[in-house]
Amino acid sequence: MNKKISLGLALSLIAIASAVTFILTSFFSLQSFNTKVVDVNEKAKKYNSLQSLDSYVRENFLGNIDENKLSDGILKGYISGLDDKYSKFLSEEEYLEEQSEDEGQLVGLGLTLDADESGYIRIANIMSESPVQEAGLRVGDIITIIDGVDVLNAGFDESVEAMRGIEGSEIKLTVRRDGIDKDYTFTRRSMEVTTVSGKMLSETIGYIEISNFKKNTPQQFVETLERLTSNGAKAIIFDVRNNSGGMVDMLSDCLDPLLPEGVIATAEYKDGHSETLIYSDDTKLDIPMAVLVNKNTASAAELFAASLRDFGGAKLVGEKTYGKGVMQKTTEFGNNGAVVLTVAKYRTAVSECYDGVGLVPDVAAENDENADFDMQLQAAVDTISQEILY
Repeated sequence: MNKKISLGLALSLIAIASAVTFILTSFFSLQSFNTKVVDVNEKAKKYNSLQSLDSYVRENFLGNIDENKLSDGILKGYISGLDDKYSKFLSEEEYLEEQSEDEGQLVGLGLTLDADESGYIRIANIMSESPVQEAGLRVGDIITIIDGVDVLNAGFDESVEAMRGIEGSEIKLTVRRDGIDKDYTFTRRSMEVTTVSGKMLSETIGYIEISNFKKNTPQQFVETLERLTSNGAKAIIFDVRNNSGGMVDMLSDCLDPLLPEGVIATAEYKDGHSETLIYSDDTKLDIPMAVLVNKNTASAAELFAASLRDFGGAKLVGEKTYGKGVMQKTTEFGNNGAVVLTVAKYRTAVSECYDGVGLVPDVAAENDENADFDMQLQAAVDTISQEILY
């Protein structure tokens, strides 16, 4: 049986409901307001502390203050406070240098340097068609003096920093070979970095080494891949050992000719939304593949290896990888500098993110320093040879 209520009771119930709604709304609004006030107060404390520190330093610091360096230092300190080893603030000079590196261009002399046991600098590698190669310098030569400053007095880090400079600028080096010193004057210039190289290991097995992923990597990769397949490669070994990664954006063009159609890898952002990082069309290379990896294989190089394993059936050979599965975004900021900030995690479309974990190889293999051949490469050759169809 239906019960009727009086108009007065109905109005009372409506009034009570409205009051409850108002109280709840006010409560949560007050909670939000209080949270914001606390947040503002906390920020005010931080900025007041910085202002107090600035006043103290300006009153008491004995040296001169470079305002540009001070500004960069404050911004660097903020990002450093995030305690994220991949995020950083770049000064204008550092940002320009990183942009050049991302393009696959290097401004300098074309040298890779190591600390020598003597305390001087040893030339570890020389780029082809570089100023130092043209001058006849060799791997193993020792750099003792840079622009009139003895390396022993300046220290290794300061001396390496002194090697940097803008295109067209000159640098004077004293180089020691077999105990004899010789003076050289070089002009720094821009050189294209070769990130991909390849060769045939046998009549049927091709080998492609990728040292980094830069903007010029896809073109070099595709050209190398086409050359090897045209030369009869029925299987390919990709070598990303000691590849620290680089630009994840460059992976699509490298993986597209190798893998079947579909989404290969995705990135997940702070707000929970996902974006496609790597997509492949319906053209694929249907031959056996293996990927050489080690503990220094990181970031984009790991995603390259994981994608080939998950979608191309490639075997990973070598050692467990570094484990960097987070992506950074570079944004111009302030006085022509830039912020490099970790913004997302990424993974292949079928596997979990490997950040902090790494990729475990299908075929474990280590290199012996005393061996006169590449044991990991041999393990990859043995693995892939079993899959070749003749």
